[in-house]
Parts: sequence; C-alpha cells; structure tokens
Amino acid sequence: MSFKANKEIFILISILLMVVILSGCNSKGEIESNMNVKIDNFTFINQDGVSYGLKELKGKVWIADFVFTNCETVCPPMTFNMSKLQKMLKEENIKIDIVSFSVDPEVDTPEILRNYAEKFDADFSNWQWLTGYEQKEIEDFALNSFKTVVKKPTNEDQVLHGTSFYLINQEGIVIKDYSGVSEVPFDEMINDIKVLSEQN
Repeated sequence: MSFKANKEIFILISILLMVVILSGCNSKGEIESNMNVKIDNFTFINQDGVSYGLKELKGKVWIADFVFTNCETVCPPMTFNMSKLQKMLKEENIKIDIVSFSVDPEVDTPEILRNYAEKFDADFSNWQWLTGYEQKEIEDFALNSFKTVVKKPTNEDQVLHGTSFYLINQEGIVIKDYSGVSEVPFDEMINDIKVLSEQN
C-alpha cells in the first residue's frame, strides 16, 4: 500500500473519530427536548396540609407526574418507578424536587396521600404530593400546563390521566416527558437532570 493511500486512510479514521467524539459531547451536554410549555402559577396543599406551589419551585429543576391513590392500573407502577428514580438520584447525590399531583382531589386528602406515598418509601424531604383543589381545576391545569388529559367520568371512581413523567427547568417550563409506566428511561432522565442542574 502506498504512502498516499496510508495517509488517506489515516485522515478518514481521524475524521470518523472526531465525529464520534463530537456526537458524544452533544449527547451529554444537550437535552433532546420534546416539549416547551410554561406552567401556570399554582398554590396547592401537600401531604402535610401545607401550602406548596410554583413559588417554592422557583429556580429549581423538578420532575412531575399525575396519579391518584385509588388507581387500579397505572399509578402503582408509576409511583414505584418514581420512588426508584428518587433513590437513584440520591445515590448520584443529585437533589431535585419531585411533585405528584393527585387527579382525584375529592378522595385524596393530605393524610391519604401521605399514607399512600409511605407504601412506596417516598422521601418527603424533596417529594411533594399535592391536592386541595377542585376536579375541574386539576383537569384544566393538567391540560394547560402539561398538555395532558385528566378526566374523571361521572359516577366512576377511576380517573383517566396520562402516565408520563415531566421534566421542568428553572424557569418553570416543561421541556420533556418520559414514559412513567414501562421501559422508563432512568439513565436518560438522570443525564438530562444533570445537564439542566449545571445550567444555573
């Protein structure tokens, strides 16, 4: 093989390596956002009966979901997965806020929410469980702020709602959603949270 051919191969390999390195940098340093929705201001009641809202989350990165304690299908695995995420973040020494909004506020009192969360080993130091609003209010809030449907059919005890986990940035904007029930992308979420947390 001639010197010229060797040189061309070397240049080609160098270019390919550079592409791989650059794409690796981009995957760690940027978030592939699939949402861009500003959250409406809110003040609700948490599992301790204390007011909690967007004011307490100002300037913070947080994760949110929509669940209810009487749920017979998706909420138990969602809550298990959120608890797992909370433990994984703690192991990485990353402390962000987690907020679970009840979609069944007439049933889910603060005490009921606390008892439910304790079954999943929730750490209340950075995981808030919110209620204290009318059914229509949470339905409108979910649609306006998270572009997700919440609906409690008349004379039924099961509430229709989305199953995503939502990532919210320091400006109170939902920038990404993830599957919260099956094939939950824990590593992707943790990486995205790290990237956001470094953007202070």
